[in-house]
Amino acid sequence: MISLRNLTFARAGQPLVSDASLQLHPGYKVGLTGGNGCGKSSFFALFSGALHAESGDLDLPASWVIAHVAQETPSLPDPALEFTLDGDRELRQVEADLKAAEAAHDGERIAALHARYGEIGGYGAKARAAELLHGLGFTDADFTRPVKEFSGGWRVRLNLARALMCRSDLLLLDEPTNHLDLDAVLWLEGWLKSYRGTLLMISHDRDFLDAVVSHILHIEQGRMKLYSGHYSAFERQRAEQLALQQGMFEKQQRERAHLQRFIERFKAKATKAKQAQSRVKALARMEEVAAAHVDTPFTFRFRDPVASPDPLLTLTHARAGYGDKVILDQVELTLRPGERIALLGRNGAGKSTLVKLLAGRLAPLAGEYKEGKGLAIGYFAQHQVDELRPEESPLQHMVRLAPTTREQELRDYLGGFDFRGDMATRPCGPFSGGEKSRLALALLIWHRPNLLLLDEPTNHLDLEMREALTLALQEYEGGVVLVSHDRHLLRTTADSLWLVADGKAAPFDGDLDEYAAWLAQQQKEEKADTVKEASKEERRQQREDDKAARQALLARRRPLVKEIDTLEKRLAAWQGELKLLEQRLSDPGLYANPDPALLEPLVKRQAELTRDIGAAEERWLEAQDELEQLPVPE
Repeated sequence: MISLRNLTFARAGQPLVSDASLQLHPGYKVGLTGGNGCGKSSFFALFSGALHAESGDLDLPASWVIAHVAQETPSLPDPALEFTLDGDRELRQVEADLKAAEAAHDGERIAALHARYGEIGGYGAKARAAELLHGLGFTDADFTRPVKEFSGGWRVRLNLARALMCRSDLLLLDEPTNHLDLDAVLWLEGWLKSYRGTLLMISHDRDFLDAVVSHILHIEQGRMKLYSGHYSAFERQRAEQLALQQGMFEKQQRERAHLQRFIERFKAKATKAKQAQSRVKALARMEEVAAAHVDTPFTFRFRDPVASPDPLLTLTHARAGYGDKVILDQVELTLRPGERIALLGRNGAGKSTLVKLLAGRLAPLAGEYKEGKGLAIGYFAQHQVDELRPEESPLQHMVRLAPTTREQELRDYLGGFDFRGDMATRPCGPFSGGEKSRLALALLIWHRPNLLLLDEPTNHLDLEMREALTLALQEYEGGVVLVSHDRHLLRTTADSLWLVADGKAAPFDGDLDEYAAWLAQQQKEEKADTVKEASKEERRQQREDDKAARQALLARRRPLVKEIDTLEKRLAAWQGELKLLEQRLSDPGLYANPDPALLEPLVKRQAELTRDIGAAEERWLEAQDELEQLPVPE
């Protein structure tokens, strides 16, 4: 159990949480929520020892294994599969110990290590790692690729796979769905549902939280509070509390105003002075009830487009790809003002390729690409963040876009994206991923596009900003083509779904739940196709494992059998010699004329043989017992 007792922690001298006391029981799946900078990541840092509490205690069982996703991935030459397997530290330790025992020909140690290897699932570890990598979008060909060959987003997935590989008691996940597509999000959702340990997760994906967590731990105004239920249940509870708090605040403000009026009216009158004074004391004693606090809201809307051609853009018999590699063919798509399309499809199917084709970033290999007169495209992809000038502030970026617009108007516009005060004039280089994404969106929206092409726009955005983006898109009058793993955004924004699969792009006849079912069926069929190969590999591996176990058993039996055989031969020889010696010593003639030089060696040898035979028989019994304890090799 995780126990917080009057826990207070801060970061860089800035107080974050004070006097938190609560308990998280084994098996809890907890979503950690709160505004930017409230202390969510700092709370995680307490578990790793990267941050220490100012006061109070954070206790958890000393035996617990904690897994978390590393923030950085070194440029390693290790194959992706081996890198993932490294997540199970005990597995790797047993493998190293086994290798050392085999080199030392230590049969007993080898057998014990093989037993432990089986207990921790070592023989199926590679299959487990492969399942994790497949679920996160990697192909079989990726398994042997060095880690250093993968891009940043795919290295994040490798780090996630490595954390999931660990047989942990506590799993800490900070925005695990960032850099994942919808397919991988659905897979991870299912994996976490079946996870048996305790889960602490920071996420800004409403549907993901609803599907996975059993509790919400919310940080607000320096306090931590634990709520039962998923995120939607938490929102309802919190809304009720805020409404009650606001009502109490308004009532108190009315009472304070009434007392204040009485004091001001009668404090100068001698007959009322005592009563006025009591009102002053009552006012001072009155407990302050804070106004209902809601995390900083973002308020922005898309500016009306200058023109709205109809159609905005048309693709006819379009083919898209890279060089000789065709990704999509025979694409027929007409985009009109107000049309909102969400693209679905498995990783690598061509969603981003289609968006690049629509954006004009990728020329069609064949077919026709026709723009409407006055088309203004707003294209958002993750690389837009990389195009920001790190030495410039948000305000400087805006001035570049609109040099003739008044500064106050630009500041007001940036305020809708939570770039207020000094934040608007601070260089954006040190900004977080979410802050950079917000700035990139602000710059895109200012252009007044009439066609929005959004490829994973919610990465790094918190729940409040996602909600603001959702509301703004609902009011937007232009066309929208959206790729996102955020199902809440898809459900509330898109009017139609298109499936990108098998080199084609076409309308999908169903909703997101039916897409999830379609995806599960696809994966089931693929799994069935690979069962034979997997079974063959498993049988081969089982034969090797059986052979290794048999050899280890023989290595333990062989010295015992050899020792027993040697002891039996010695005993037979000694017992034969003792029998002859006893026959000679029983001869009366030997004592008729006793010769000490002859008799003493015979008596001495008799004693030696008796002692040696007794010791050998005792060791024979021990060795025989040890041998009987071992199974007979098949």
